[in-house]
Amino acid sequence: MRTLDDLDVKGRRVLVRADLNVPLDGETITDDGRIRASLPTIQALAGSGAKVIVCAHLGRPKGQVKPEFSLRPVARRLGELLGQDVVFAPDVAGDGARAAVEGLQEGQVALLENLRFEPGETAKDDAERRAFAERLAGLADLYVGDGFGAVHRKHASVYDVPALLPHAAGGLVTAEVEVLRKLTDDTERPYVVVLGGAKVSDKLGVIANLLTSVDRLLIGGGMAYTFLKAQGHEVGGSLLQEDQLDQVRGFLSEAAERGVDLVLPVDVLAATHFAADAGYDVVPATEIPADRQGLDIGPRTRELFASKLADARTVFWNGPMGVFEFDEFARGTAAVAEALIASDAFTVVGGGDSAAAVRRLGLPEDGFSHISTGGGASLEYLEGKTLPGLAALED
Repeated sequence: MRTLDDLDVKGRRVLVRADLNVPLDGETITDDGRIRASLPTIQALAGSGAKVIVCAHLGRPKGQVKPEFSLRPVARRLGELLGQDVVFAPDVAGDGARAAVEGLQEGQVALLENLRFEPGETAKDDAERRAFAERLAGLADLYVGDGFGAVHRKHASVYDVPALLPHAAGGLVTAEVEVLRKLTDDTERPYVVVLGGAKVSDKLGVIANLLTSVDRLLIGGGMAYTFLKAQGHEVGGSLLQEDQLDQVRGFLSEAAERGVDLVLPVDVLAATHFAADAGYDVVPATEIPADRQGLDIGPRTRELFASKLADARTVFWNGPMGVFEFDEFARGTAAVAEALIASDAFTVVGGGDSAAAVRRLGLPEDGFSHISTGGGASLEYLEGKTLPGLAALED
């Protein structure tokens, strides 16, 4: 995979596929972590005299121009962080984009409007996607793939454009791949994975693959209740995927056969309803009342999980342990994060809600070895899948 060092960028128009899919409250960015993660590559290119054209997506406008998904607020924030004005193109690959690019001087940066305003970006039809990719590639001389959070998507800006331009991987993508290889090819043991989040179905492939490689698998969050139910326990009104029970029973059996220490919650915060101010009791995970729902792991589980992480040499964590957006139900997630910070292990936070939780809880980001920018991409890599965006950059 070529890197920025392999490209002569001075005076050239360089199209950078970044991941700037940040959460917005109106026009206010509530977490600029992905923008900050994109800065080193953009700064390196601009500092080398490139005319930098950044493209990215925001949300799921499904091929329609929707003002609430405009990247204009992102352009403002990117400019603040770069310390220079960022030219904002009012469209993706039309007259506005061409005018913005033509006006760029060496070292200047432009941001195109939301890629997903164009139906061709996410089209399943190869010809439609390719046609849009040709319009996008026509804006530039070179391509740099740096949107790790999108490399698992077969989208025009990620998969088709690299075939049309000389290309290289940006610093963020190369760093992510290096970290993930440590989790798959050169793993120091004990290797512990912590999985949380809402649905087991989102992680079927990665659990199946991890059971062949990890020493311990800690399961929390909403997905834990399907595991508890599969063991025959009452889970009340907790999040449950009935259609996954047989699959989960298979995971439990395979873990036992392979000697993998699969650890489930031993107590939970059983709430009266789903709300920030809901009343709750701490109950054994095997005795959740029928009229309650688990919204976080309990204090004994927090201690148990911390003990299972204490001697780890490699840890991958993806998914919160509870509804961390509610302060009363954020302690389980905080406990896992703090155990990783206290650990001497190589610790990787697998993007998505886990990374958002670290920032929301005010924990030091440098307390972890790596915080990924791509939750879904990281999981698919660990599942053993070929990621289209990485394959395109390797050609």
